[in-house]
Amino acid sequence: MPTIVRKSSTTLMETRREILHAVSWQVRSSAWSPPTDIYENKEAYVIRVEIAGMREDDFEVSLENNTLLISGVRPDFAEQHRAYQQMEIRFGKFTTVVSLPGAVNMEQAHAEYKNGFLTVILPKSSQNHKVK
Repeated sequence: MPTIVRKSSTTLMETRREILHAVSWQVRSSAWSPPTDIYENKEAYVIRVEIAGMREDDFEVSLENNTLLISGVRPDFAEQHRAYQQMEIRFGKFTTVVSLPGAVNMEQAHAEYKNGFLTVILPKSSQNHKVK
């Protein structure tokens, strides 16, 4: 199961976001974003990423200041001497950044990779339950 890590330094996450943003404006970044669904129910925020061809250990999942960052590298199954007729499946570095609308309970957060989908469940903190 991928480990959800809470980074202690807010500057690291902010710097990383600023760099990714700056790079995307100046040059076409080689990092791509897989299709991602974000929804909430009464108890939790749920993030579901469609990313087949991975192993659970290939993901880095971190949360800082209500911003979830999911990243990793999907390997290219290299075959020599291929000429694509159509190429739609992305590989290489990917990243997805999700801003959460409320505080979460990190102690109860968990992630699962199954059937090509990474699902991250972030239970709402008790203060969010009172509002909704």
